[in-house]
Amino acid sequence: MSPLNPANIPLSLYIHMPWCVRKCPYCDFNSHAVPDGHLSMDLEQQYLAALVADFETQIEMAQGRSIHSVFIGGGTPSLISAQGYQWLFEQLKARLSFEADCEITLEANPGTVEHDPFADYLAVGINRLSLGVQSFDTEHLQRLGRIHTASNALDAIQQARQAGFERVNVDLMHGLPQQTEQQALTDLKLAVGHGATHISWYQLTIEPNTVFFRTQPVLPQDEVLENIQAEGEAYLKANGYVNYEVSAWRKEKPSAHNLNYWQFGDYLAIGAGAHGKVTRPEGVYRFQKTRLPKDYLAKVPAEHVQMKRIEADELPFEFMMNALRLNHGIDAALYAQRTGLNLAELAPILNTLREKKLLIADVNRIACTEQGHIFLNSVLEAFL
Repeated sequence: MSPLNPANIPLSLYIHMPWCVRKCPYCDFNSHAVPDGHLSMDLEQQYLAALVADFETQIEMAQGRSIHSVFIGGGTPSLISAQGYQWLFEQLKARLSFEADCEITLEANPGTVEHDPFADYLAVGINRLSLGVQSFDTEHLQRLGRIHTASNALDAIQQARQAGFERVNVDLMHGLPQQTEQQALTDLKLAVGHGATHISWYQLTIEPNTVFFRTQPVLPQDEVLENIQAEGEAYLKANGYVNYEVSAWRKEKPSAHNLNYWQFGDYLAIGAGAHGKVTRPEGVYRFQKTRLPKDYLAKVPAEHVQMKRIEADELPFEFMMNALRLNHGIDAALYAQRTGLNLAELAPILNTLREKKLLIADVNRIACTEQGHIFLNSVLEAFL
């Protein structure tokens, strides 16, 4: 394994806000219902201070790099006030430089009662919104346990654009309980018609440790799911959206933060349960933070990190699991740069996949064919 040069690898930052108004029955993320139904100013300030202390312990991991992009996920990050984010960014930027055009994304709930006006978030430096809409059908939203209505969701997109956000992602799920093909397509049409510049469109999956896993809803038949996928893709393409990743469609430029994940870049991580990845000259490491907010707040920052090196025999799968999600794939030269391994060692696997028409023939790029994307799990298994 060759020595790695972190200076050539972009560095992002993930910030986790663990609270939401109510836990959704399909959600397996590290999210927790806010204490007493309201996030107090004291708890907000306590948590933000913990984030800064956590960040300070990771500055050496930057190894001289600036922050390339920021993603604030949750939970419901819009429970935190714009004033709170202003203070947080001031503290973080005082400790580590941010690139001049740093993309800063905030996940926001379309509900109208638990966040500040979108213009206030834009004013403190957040320049991209990701709205957790999931559906524009109020009955489907109720089945999903969402606290917003269809009109809330439509208003949220409009308010974000009117506030000045030029980049607005809308998260939509399809294959919902009792959802028809027409209803799924209507969701897409409403997102497009109301100005979403980026759409994350993915099928509902039932995950362990969720309410839906314990009490499984009746989902559409496979034939319906296939038709939804085909019709939805055709509609988005016809309306000028580019499918640049498995479930990501864009009219604007791609999300810099998500691209860095998929191109096996590095990212610091602060907050309860946050996951990070850093490259050092001797290898690639992943780390995870204490999950429960009360435990995160109780521990000193040094006790949060559980660092694990990715072993050399695991790196090919780890790299490909991310890179092959991109429809255009990845420059083959990035493999050695991001893993320290010689791509030639994978030649037998790559050649076999090319012969099966699952990878494109271009040896300078690692990318799935259309058939390869359909059987992506099988392609990835070849690297295990």
